[in-house]
Amino acid sequence: MKIYLANPRGFCAGVDRAIHIVEATMAKYGTPVFVRNEIVHNKAVVESLKERGAIFVKDVDEVPDNKVVIFSAHGAAVSAYEKAKAKHLTILDASCPLVKKVHNNIQKYSAEGAKIILIGHAGHPEVEGHLGQIKDKIHLITKPEDVAKLPFSADEKLAYLTQTTLSRMESENIISELKKRYPKILGPKKGDLCYATTNRQMAVEEFAGKIDLLLVVGSANSSNSNRLKELGELLGIRSYLIDTPKNIDVSWFIGVENIGITSGASAPEYLVQKLINEISDKFPIEDVVELKTMEESVRFPLPEGLDKK
Repeated sequence: MKIYLANPRGFCAGVDRAIHIVEATMAKYGTPVFVRNEIVHNKAVVESLKERGAIFVKDVDEVPDNKVVIFSAHGAAVSAYEKAKAKHLTILDASCPLVKKVHNNIQKYSAEGAKIILIGHAGHPEVEGHLGQIKDKIHLITKPEDVAKLPFSADEKLAYLTQTTLSRMESENIISELKKRYPKILGPKKGDLCYATTNRQMAVEEFAGKIDLLLVVGSANSSNSNRLKELGELLGIRSYLIDTPKNIDVSWFIGVENIGITSGASAPEYLVQKLINEISDKFPIEDVVELKTMEESVRFPLPEGLDKK
């Protein structure tokens, strides 16, 4: 067998920043520190931070007054920040800057009198944060068929924004339907999709015609990891999403000659290397080939006052 590695893969700048914020906060303030929601959607990362003194909570109400709270990379509703201030919490914001950009645009379009349409998946923490940016109702749509159900006329002032971790095809199809029905609709010039989400999808597209099996390292609640698995399936490749190398099933490899491996934007690289070792222990591997599609150089600074360790 031969293994092909997608490049780029793994941590994006927003995830790297969020994890370092938790580490730097623990170094500065001591433990425990409280984190609202999983800092990023990866079980291994969350468990590692728990062992070092991070306590993950679903709501700010669970944090004792006057303690330190970190908001996860997915962002949060305005009301969550207000609640934290009312409890006199020290707030560290690990929201991805690209998520914050969507928040700012929601507020901007709303202030200009536009009604907001959000493209995303209901229940995802990022989407919940977007929906909580303004008091007016934001209309959430998930698929092209939802556009026909929107209650707006063609002459109303409308604006659309998207969850940052959707697939390119998914968002493009919905935006196309929106523009057909509402030709004057406003939207971000460069789009809202995270650069890393797009780059990792393009790297998987390079696997087309080269592999028989795709393994995506990522947790089940990771939106961008799920999109990579779905993309593999769209390309006609048998694809699996795995949290850890121990999740692999030897039956997947029957008749397989070429294996593709990638990882979601919140999956650490050491899990990819463990997966390669796990496969190599079970099967004869002829070669490991890295397919590099582009170079990523994006970096996001930590909040003022936190030193990167």
